[in-house]
Amino acid sequence: MADTATTKDAEEKATAASLAPANDVADVTVHPLVLLSAVDHYHRVARGTRKRAVGVLLGTVNRGRVDAMNSFAVPFEEDSKNPAVFYLDHNYLENMLAMFRKVNAKERVVGFYSTGPQIRPNDLRIHSLLKRFVPPGSSTPPVFVIIDVRPDRESIPTTAYKVVEEVDSTKSGGSSKNAEVRQSFAHVPSLIGALEAEEVGVEHLLRDINDPTVSTVASLIKAKMSGLSALTEKLVEMKDYLEAVVEGRMKVNQDIVANMQTILNLLPNLN
Repeated sequence: MADTATTKDAEEKATAASLAPANDVADVTVHPLVLLSAVDHYHRVARGTRKRAVGVLLGTVNRGRVDAMNSFAVPFEEDSKNPAVFYLDHNYLENMLAMFRKVNAKERVVGFYSTGPQIRPNDLRIHSLLKRFVPPGSSTPPVFVIIDVRPDRESIPTTAYKVVEEVDSTKSGGSSKNAEVRQSFAHVPSLIGALEAEEVGVEHLLRDINDPTVSTVASLIKAKMSGLSALTEKLVEMKDYLEAVVEGRMKVNQDIVANMQTILNLLPNLN
């Protein structure tokens, strides 16, 4: 039953993509590398604060289907007291795009992401800014994807939007000539997808994370410290016993002395 529903959803999305205009967005597919980069970006700059991380999405567009395959972080700051004030480093953005074009010329700007978790007042202005970096021959506008990095989220962590323009004639007394064009975000379907090579990489990553035999550096150091602490306790106990024998407070036990001699013989010769 679930397979039938999944197939039906896929067919509906395919139909929507085929019927969508050339300059419209049918759906957005977010690839694993984008999710990992966004989470890393958030933990580096905004973890434990009310700030959010913002970055640029790179990928391809085919008949309205947007594939966000790569991304990079952008220096971004917002004024918490005045939502209309924000800073986005244009020079950094241009330099990063130039470097990415040298590595993969097929990937272009397809939108931007934010760790949200909701739409903010500045997002429309950021969208307008990114339109300058979309290739001139492209008819598909950039998309906006909110990547929810909260660990307690159980559903798909992405929500995609496109910008739509609506004519607001209420402020012009009903006249269409003086009507104001208002922009707003409209939701578009989003899903998590991966190429075959990406799927293999994710499987290896999850296997290493879930494998209890894989030890981290911290766990190895902790085990060494625990072993050295236990060794110190045993050496102190041996020292106390020998001192008690020398002072005559305890009798000599030949078995204990023989065991001590065996332990000392096992020590490496450093000379």
